[in-house]
Amino acid sequence: MQSSGKRVAVYPGSFDPVTCGHLDIIRRSAKQFDHLIVAVLNNSSKNPLFSVEERKQLLAEVTRDLPNVSIDSFRDLLVRFMRSRNAQVIVRGIRSVTDFEYELQLASTNQKLDSEIETIFMMTDPKYSYLSSSIVKEIAQFQGNVKDLVPPEIEQALANKYI
Repeated sequence: MQSSGKRVAVYPGSFDPVTCGHLDIIRRSAKQFDHLIVAVLNNSSKNPLFSVEERKQLLAEVTRDLPNVSIDSFRDLLVRFMRSRNAQVIVRGIRSVTDFEYELQLASTNQKLDSEIETIFMMTDPKYSYLSSSIVKEIAQFQGNVKDLVPPEIEQALANKYI
């Protein structure tokens, strides 16, 4: 699987919208791998605020200064997406013990589906441990201040959605 010698990781998620917590994990992960693919999950069972294309564009804007980061999307099993991109590692952010229990279940399932793929857990910066996209959307919906929760590009995109 690792024929090119490059260490490729995938950071999957819905990123609806991307928060400062997500961006923290992206920046720190980008330092650990030759190439980091931020993969937007196209989950048809959810009703997202931003379309997959909007989320990809917003992610591209907030990571434009990271040359080894690319943005993609998928709707298949994550392990199949990983294989198609010659990626070896899944990056997952952990905010709490509750996150860990859920993430451990996902990691174990992915390991069962493809034993060549590893999952690494990265602790979120404590200043973002409470932060989620759901909280950001709820605050923005009621015109609350999300300035310290999301990058400026996302703050503007949220304002445009809730005008």
